[in-house]
Amino acid sequence: MCRASGCGPLFERHGNNTRQINLWYSITDWQSDRRGTMRYGYVGIGNLGSQLAMSLIHAGFDLTVYDRDPAAAARLGEVGATVAPSLAALAEEVDHIFTCLPTPQASEVVLAQVLPGLRPGATWIENSTLGRDDVLRLAHLADDQGVGMLEAMVTGGLHRASRGEITLLVGGPEAIYQMHQPALKAMGRQHFHMGPLGSAALMKVITNMLAFAHLVLDGEAMMLAKRGGLDLRTAWEAISASSGSSFVHETEGQLILNGSYQIGFTMDLALKDLDFAMRFGREFGVPLDLASQVNQTFLKGRAAYGGKAQSTQIVKLLEDLLQTELRAEGFPARLG
Repeated sequence: MCRASGCGPLFERHGNNTRQINLWYSITDWQSDRRGTMRYGYVGIGNLGSQLAMSLIHAGFDLTVYDRDPAAAARLGEVGATVAPSLAALAEEVDHIFTCLPTPQASEVVLAQVLPGLRPGATWIENSTLGRDDVLRLAHLADDQGVGMLEAMVTGGLHRASRGEITLLVGGPEAIYQMHQPALKAMGRQHFHMGPLGSAALMKVITNMLAFAHLVLDGEAMMLAKRGGLDLRTAWEAISASSGSSFVHETEGQLILNGSYQIGFTMDLALKDLDFAMRFGREFGVPLDLASQVNQTFLKGRAAYGGKAQSTQIVKLLEDLLQTELRAEGFPARLG
């Protein structure tokens, strides 16, 4: 039964399989909402979530936040957000909710506590990187409570998120995407609506797979330059101006040469995304030879430095093996 006016079923197609997802939503229920009256919640005020939530605050949105770390939520309270004492209390105060959490399991735990309090017609917008199967499964849980879902996974790094310039990869119904355009535009400069639910999950994994491969190869390239007697700063500049450059070289490469490695993304998170990539490769029959080697390299990195180590420390495997540090003057400890 349709839970709201102006609603209808959606269909997700993957390969030869088509499945109906009844993500009922009502645009008419929300069409009069504007920035000043549409109330958003944000759950997960970590490295990335805090930057995305801050962008909403700076753009003038009515934002209520919650994090299991009260200090993290309090910092946003100091700049204009309302701090909710619990997930249930947050759900009762908002029209729609964003989440940015480390694992699908964490997203499911949060959903179990917020869905009963959200009114039918609300949207759950997921900024976390989830697997496609997780997206579809959790979307069904939301639909059971009359809540729609939108993927809005982000890529581009914390430094871009802090400036409201991050890229958003969106999956879900076009109508829901259009409804939340003002909030999404506050978060990021570019949006790509990849298709139905699950599409953004695939695209995000592809972009991260490329980034991790670039990171490992950039370390090898800079080590060749170092051991070959080249000045590393000049080598970094030359690569940046060449056909061999990449976004990772131009950003994370600077943190490696500084020695801070502080990218705000952990080995555990990198391996989560690489595992998603391996699963997609098997599902779609694509041999991911290079990505598989990168995955093995990151497994070695986690074993050496721990899951909470910065993903950029993957280059330390080569530094430690050769007892040669990749350092140069004039590079920042953090990207601004």
